[in-house]
Amino acid sequence: MTTATVDPIAALPKLTNEEVARYSRHLILPEVGYEGQQKLKAAKVLCVGTGGLGAPLSLYLAAAGIGTLGLVDFDTVDASNLQRQVIHSTKTVGMLKVDSAEIMLKGLNPNLNVIKYNTMLTSANALEIFKDFDIIADGTDNFQTRYLVNDACVLTGKPNAYGSIFRFEGQASVFATEAGPCYRCLYPEPPPPGLVPSCAEGGVLGILPGLVGIIQATEVIKYILGIGDSLAGRLLLVDALGMNFRQLKLRKNPECPMCGTHEIKELIDYDQFCGIEKPTSVGPLEVARDKAVSGSVVDGIPQMTVQELKRKQDAHEDFYLLDVREPHEVPIASLGAPLIPVGSLEARVGEIPVAKDAEIVIHCRSGARSQKAALILKNAGFTNVSNLAGGILDWADKIDPSLPKY
Repeated sequence: MTTATVDPIAALPKLTNEEVARYSRHLILPEVGYEGQQKLKAAKVLCVGTGGLGAPLSLYLAAAGIGTLGLVDFDTVDASNLQRQVIHSTKTVGMLKVDSAEIMLKGLNPNLNVIKYNTMLTSANALEIFKDFDIIADGTDNFQTRYLVNDACVLTGKPNAYGSIFRFEGQASVFATEAGPCYRCLYPEPPPPGLVPSCAEGGVLGILPGLVGIIQATEVIKYILGIGDSLAGRLLLVDALGMNFRQLKLRKNPECPMCGTHEIKELIDYDQFCGIEKPTSVGPLEVARDKAVSGSVVDGIPQMTVQELKRKQDAHEDFYLLDVREPHEVPIASLGAPLIPVGSLEARVGEIPVAKDAEIVIHCRSGARSQKAALILKNAGFTNVSNLAGGILDWADKIDPSLPKY
């Protein structure tokens, strides 16, 4: 008895006349051609994040003819996103990012099938979400999710088109291929919490995520088509200021607990792994910030609300308010406090003109850097230091709406 063999090319979806016209510049490339475009149409790609990296990444994948695009994001569009997240618009501010992204993507290519996951990627849902996709594109902005994406990719056998950005620099690679290294091979341990500022704290040149995100999209397309030289086994370093591109060779670590020895057989608690304290409320950090209550304590530092600070000011109480942001932030918005940037605070503790038992309230933009500064002063012997929870952002929200938010 003989069995019929299935022609893999015949099994690919056919292109409509409209699609032939749309992708004509692909079709005349011998490296792509009609069959290659069929492969793109059949492909299912998951974009984790629709922010700085996810915006250009998903736009170019949609334009290229990817058949199914999954979007994972739990955030809403904020005006501060629009400097770099080009998939969103002024009209969609306040909208769920996955819904906003879908509008732009379907407007660009109505043939695209968009699958939206309006949720935070977690150890509980990652494997289930990943299983139906061919390749994962990591557009996240924090270490705990990067390790989660990496581990879920290794466990499900999905390649990970990785990118990251900060200020004027970026990185890109392809992790978790069968022969190549995974993210843990490059970074076995996460950095200490707070050592690497987020883009919200350190800033990012708006064009940079476009550059890195398009590199990620290029790697996704090459992988699907089976053409070119993959970034697997290489880390591409991008310096936008110098317009330099360098690459480092990466090797699979045979002792890697994820892809080497396979000691890790299931997803773990990545907040705990990265030393991140879980917020007291569910949702974005801003939600946790809004729930702050005077009298609460974090790492031994009392947290003060902006309402309590305003009450103290109105009552002319005796306390010292210190700003620990960077000098270039002061012209944007200020509470009128003297400035010592957190990075130089330890060396400049002697400049604080109050006794070590005097009440000191420290503020920054959001409350993150001021928390670090409070710990520095506590370790230097100051005994009555509080952190202004929410910082200038909360002050603008709840006390003085005329103050710019950035």
